[in-house]
Amino acid sequence: MELESHAEDLASDLGVDKTEVKTDLENLLAYSVPLDEAKQSLRRKYGDGGGDGGTPSATAVAEITPNTGSATVTVTVLTVGTRRIQYRGEDHVIREGAVADETGRISYTAWEDFDVEPGETVTIANASVREWEGQPELNVGEHTSVTVADEAQSVPYEVGGDATLADLEPGDRGRTVEVLVLDVESRTIDGRDGETEILSGVLGDETARLPFTDWDPHDAIAAERSLRLENVYVREFRGVPSVNVSEFSAVEPTDEAVEPGGPTELSVGEAVDRGGVYDVALTGNVIEIRDGSGLIQRCPECGRVVKKGQCRQHGDVEGKDDLRVKAILDDGTGTATVVLDDELTEAVYGGDIDDAREQARDAMDQSVVADTIAERLVGHEYRVRGHLSVDEYGSTLEATDFDRSDDDPAGRARTLLSEVEA
Repeated sequence: MELESHAEDLASDLGVDKTEVKTDLENLLAYSVPLDEAKQSLRRKYGDGGGDGGTPSATAVAEITPNTGSATVTVTVLTVGTRRIQYRGEDHVIREGAVADETGRISYTAWEDFDVEPGETVTIANASVREWEGQPELNVGEHTSVTVADEAQSVPYEVGGDATLADLEPGDRGRTVEVLVLDVESRTIDGRDGETEILSGVLGDETARLPFTDWDPHDAIAAERSLRLENVYVREFRGVPSVNVSEFSAVEPTDEAVEPGGPTELSVGEAVDRGGVYDVALTGNVIEIRDGSGLIQRCPECGRVVKKGQCRQHGDVEGKDDLRVKAILDDGTGTATVVLDDELTEAVYGGDIDDAREQARDAMDQSVVADTIAERLVGHEYRVRGHLSVDEYGSTLEATDFDRSDDDPAGRARTLLSEVEA
């Protein structure tokens, strides 16, 4: 019997997607696992350890893990979104969103028709379970049945896709937001189908500001317009949620103008714990200016910082002069590296690129520019606004505003000491 037939028989017995079963079977055979043992392993994985077929028993959402294999659940549909994706070289239109019961919430992807609406209670039988971004997800395939339940189910989750920007999390699908377009630009990228026009920029509402991408440019998306965006999905971009608009998204003007808020005021520790925040304001003391600050050189090809005439990507290059500051901000709850661009660096340095070149020539040492900046910044308190990202290298705030705080740390210390002595 050919591999295709084995996979088809297994998928039929287990009630899961044949493509997934075939891929798993191929992987096991590639590692020299005997065919019978591989098939039994997949029966265990997809919830049929006895090997005699059957539908998995009903499962509470809270009990589902990435290793569940397959599951049958009775749930309330929270959101329904539509998106076009490319899978194994082919285009697919999928439905996706979230469902929940009284024990928990789980996302789903439906590869077949999934004709349900938010608020309906349905039984999803024989859905395969996979891991997506570290969490279990239901996959509704050709062997999955979806039926409307006889009785509506009450769940402790909001039904429907309406959300504020502050509510959004990476992985959300089928969401609806009312926003003001703060900034937008058209760009050409090298997409999977060749050069593609997209829109990107920043959206705002009363709760937050977030970046966005429109993969199928809508004429209604323009700067300073208040819009209702229906059926958007959310990805992570540089550690923060990013709103994605597709060909299936509806873009309409709102009845009332949206007033954007922001920035989000947080301590450094709180911001770092969130794993990244777009448009955040942090206040703390500059305790150090890091290497790579002051007068630097960048590769004319890629813009990376050049060290000793060497670019990591392009090798020997003649670097282009630039100004930058990498400052360590500390507020007692945590630290973050604050990066100032050339304009903000000029403001704290008190001169432009020509002044920096002249100072470096006179001293025959370009490090004097960073030393000058350090003398002016270290030990003082600043309020910094920008976009924080957190990765394995630490937390970095790309600053958009950098202002000396009106607060007096020394005065606060004297006041505290006087209170203690009293």
